[in-house]
Amino acid sequence: GGMFVQSVKFIQAHSGNRQSISVYGQESNADTWKMAKMNMAIRGIDADFGPYQADTFFNDLHANLRADFIMANPPFNLSNWGQDKLLDDVRWKYGTPPAGNANYAWILHILNKLDVNHGIAGFLLANGALDDSDTLEIRKRLIENDKIEAIIVLPRNMFYSTDISVTLWILNNNKKGGPWHGRQLRNRTGEILFIDLRTWNSNIYEKKYVRLTETEISR
Repeated sequence: GGMFVQSVKFIQAHSGNRQSISVYGQESNADTWKMAKMNMAIRGIDADFGPYQADTFFNDLHANLRADFIMANPPFNLSNWGQDKLLDDVRWKYGTPPAGNANYAWILHILNKLDVNHGIAGFLLANGALDDSDTLEIRKRLIENDKIEAIIVLPRNMFYSTDISVTLWILNNNKKGGPWHGRQLRNRTGEILFIDLRTWNSNIYEKKYVRLTETEISR
């Protein structure tokens, strides 16, 4: 819910119309699902979070959705996520994720939800997802099919819930460039941008919480 609030604020800050966006989400925890719905309601944001809480792997409430943009902060290194019941799932186009860790199940689920012509996704994962040996073949196929736009390693202590450094992944189904909101994006086909921001930790916020400055974000 908080991610959607910030998205609407971003649109408003850039002279956009928040009524021009459609918001969809899903949540497996009943209390969090209720909180998110309340969060949207009190801000006047029309959002479809499904009629109830549900596990997105086993009960996809937006089965036919193909999104322009996806944001997610899935649980890191989730074990025993039910791979044995989903071995032939259509989402595993680039390989079956290992049973002991759901990181690549999230990646492939998110990729499956993107519009095939121009969908873009940004999500956080544990740094270990960059070099897990049992997901090497999936990574190779993601690269060979040119789905990864950028990998950004963030500083430690950016989150209240954990002090670890995490990685921001950007997936993009169209890296060919062209006009984009007044800018002309160059063709990035066959390229992946790697950014290591682990030393960008000088702006200490409350409770030793690191927050990037506007200057750092622009850079």
